[in-house]
Amino acid sequence: MVRDIRRRMIERTAVLLAKHGLSGTSFKDILEAAGAPRGSLYHHFPGGKHELFVAVVDAAGEEIARSLQELTGKPAGEVARGFAGMWRTVLIAPDFTVGSAFIAVTAAAGSSQLSERASDVFRENWARLAELLAIGGISADRAPRLALTLIAAFEGAFFVSRAQHSIELFDLITAEECAVVDAAATIAGQNPSR
Repeated sequence: MVRDIRRRMIERTAVLLAKHGLSGTSFKDILEAAGAPRGSLYHHFPGGKHELFVAVVDAAGEEIARSLQELTGKPAGEVARGFAGMWRTVLIAPDFTVGSAFIAVTAAAGSSQLSERASDVFRENWARLAELLAIGGISADRAPRLALTLIAAFEGAFFVSRAQHSIELFDLITAEECAVVDAAATIAGQNPSR
């Protein structure tokens, strides 16, 4: 029961952050959304909202890691399309009204601990995506750069599409980026020493 309240607070806070951002998410909103009593925030998160936000970043990182794990062993183009699919699902599920809790926290992080944790989670998932691209056929020296390009492209496409309430823009960018990955995998296959 106690663990359920803590988990529910993290999950509900992630949704609130994705919808309203860091500055638009209050103690009251968190407690109401989680159906938790007033003292429970400090009981489960002695460091207050800050500690809760770190937990949200960790949970978001774990969710991305689980999704990336499902792409293990797939060709690089499928990895890129699967990664894009993660963003697409979040984008369209609530009719373009929810953003990314992870990005909301990192964009407005006022503390160095929160910024550092977000940076660690980003690096972990960037490294994992690069590893999957390399396993999938991209040259080892190019995979990290390509992974970073995919992250930047899909996150940017996410926000442009959300602002425009249009999945077409996201799909256009996805198609372009996946074509680059397919071409890079073809080149790596023709020149295995690269």
